Amino acid sequence: MTDRFQVGVIASTHGLHGEVNVFPTTEDPNRFKKLKKVTLHTKRGEEIELDVQSAKFFKKFVIVKFKQFNDINEVEKLKGCELTIERKDAIKLQPGEYYCADLIGLTIVDEEGTVLGTLVDVIQTGANDVYEMKREDGEENVYIPAIKDCILDIDIENKQIKIHVIPGLL
Repeated sequence: MTDRFQVGVIASTHGLHGEVNVFPTTEDPNRFKKLKKVTLHTKRGEEIELDVQSAKFFKKFVIVKFKQFNDINEVEKLKGCELTIERKDAIKLQPGEYYCADLIGLTIVDEEGTVLGTLVDVIQTGANDVYEMKREDGEENVYIPAIKDCILDIDIENKQIKIHVIPGLL
């Protein structure tokens, strides 16, 4: 399980007073209104904790002001940097919900326990998620609908997803 979750990527500067346009990578961009702290991951591998002073919305971006920066020149070099939060600050899950980051890398097995492959991506389509599985046999990746008829069990602790192989899936 991952300890940190990405919530956004700094796309550009905004104005002259140190604000930045953040492209949100979180399911709920409104969470920026409640965030107090984020960690900035620089291109040189540094991790800098920043205090969120304010957040507002414009088109597809969140305009964020950090307490540490007050000038465009201070934030110019932050373009492309990721912003993450700690797991404890993540949106709380309902029963049966999982963080996508925790699912990546899980082994996918059929009802008999035969290993079929590894989950490599979660694609959010709107109607339901789709799990991309890299096949154990090296064939083309398979796309598994994350629906009750197909996903029988997700066991994060044992790093395994049990599926019902519907006709035509493999």
